[in-house]
Amino acid sequence: MNDRVLSLAVLGALVAQVVSSSHGLTADGGFERRPNVIYILADDLGYGDLGSYGQQLIRTPRLDRMAAEGMRFTQHYAGAPSCHPSRCVLFTGKHTGHARIRANSKRPLHADDSTLSQMFQQAGYATGGVGKWSLGDADTISAPWRVGMDEFFGYLDQTHAHTYYPDFLWRDGQRYEIPENRDGGRKVYSHDLFAAQTLDFIRRHRERPFFFYAAFTIPHAEVTVPDDSLDEYRGQWPEPKAFPGSKTYCPQDQPRAVRAAMITRMDRDIGRILDLLDELGLVEDTLVMVTSDNGPVSAGGQDPAFFRSAGPLRGSKFGLYEGGIRVPLIARWPGKVAAGSTCARISDFADMLPTFAELIGAVPPSGLDGVSIVPTLLSQPERQAQRELFYWEAAPQQALRWGDWKAYRAAPDRPLEVYDLSSDIGEKTNLVHERPDIAAKLERWMAESRVDSPDFPLVPEKSPKKTAK
Repeated sequence: MNDRVLSLAVLGALVAQVVSSSHGLTADGGFERRPNVIYILADDLGYGDLGSYGQQLIRTPRLDRMAAEGMRFTQHYAGAPSCHPSRCVLFTGKHTGHARIRANSKRPLHADDSTLSQMFQQAGYATGGVGKWSLGDADTISAPWRVGMDEFFGYLDQTHAHTYYPDFLWRDGQRYEIPENRDGGRKVYSHDLFAAQTLDFIRRHRERPFFFYAAFTIPHAEVTVPDDSLDEYRGQWPEPKAFPGSKTYCPQDQPRAVRAAMITRMDRDIGRILDLLDELGLVEDTLVMVTSDNGPVSAGGQDPAFFRSAGPLRGSKFGLYEGGIRVPLIARWPGKVAAGSTCARISDFADMLPTFAELIGAVPPSGLDGVSIVPTLLSQPERQAQRELFYWEAAPQQALRWGDWKAYRAAPDRPLEVYDLSSDIGEKTNLVHERPDIAAKLERWMAESRVDSPDFPLVPEKSPKKTAK
């Protein structure tokens, strides 16, 4: 353990001791006890995929009820338009202009990257997670059990997570074999294992503060679901094109019905989590947040256009138009977060680490791009720190938001696009020529919002051309 990590651990332990010894409501609006935090991250769930965000075809009754019991965010953003960098932003609090990981890759974090899971662990929380990790393989320095996760069960590599019927997963540094799925067997659905592990963790740790990260892989391709969920949607819509399968994904002759069933199955299991909190008397002591790592995608035969999965937004996964990065966020904490409330404040994944730090009384690492949104959650706007700029990059694309203004550039050598999202949420009208004053500011701030990364250059080097022999 290096000196920096050691000092953080000592500081975190001291903070945890002070906070845990004070159970009364503090004069500055603190909490009677440190809350449990359950952060549920769906995979490729679009802004419009939930009923509370306008979905008409896919049934999500428990998440819709959760929105009625909590706060629904209408301008929340993922860290990036794909899984690997988005999770890096979430865990480090740095946007993709500063983050270690800026595109899908196999690169791990570094030893000097402080993570939110380490912060929770150092503050005395029980920490656990399931699903897709995608921040470091078993032999790297950022495997989950090396960066603050007491327990983790799931996929480490995002490519491994392309199947819902794997023949093994990882549990706390060891391979967890699933013999029923060997040799093409499709008996054990991984999401069901993750849901069961989530419930088990909550039961086992109900007597102490805990942080749980449920990185569910639904509705990411492959497009498949057990029959007990598919029965609800089978034959509801025409399936104009069957997916023939690929090296990565299984064939699927009814991808529309299956995708809907996958989301409804996840909704059911999130309801089971909420019911368990009620059963254990933990509802008022637990903040639950549900969001997605990026926008929807058409891989594996999915049809996001049919479901209007991006809602009114333009674009989808891998792109920096709104449909690729604006995601649903529902927060539920009865007695603290106002029921039936809607929040239009702009926020993103980089805000989560400082938010959790304030919730548990921890000192966040320095150099973060996000700010705590605890005052927003508690309906105390007068205390809310302001964050003027939000930045994303997915080489060679860049995007920046300032208030209602959004700038987008497809590549450094392409012209800037400027949109007023207050009147043009679908990014249909480019105002770069009508508002040169705004365009100049956004272009300058876009350049200033990033530092070069040798691992993830904004302009990737082209492979040398092969010469004919």
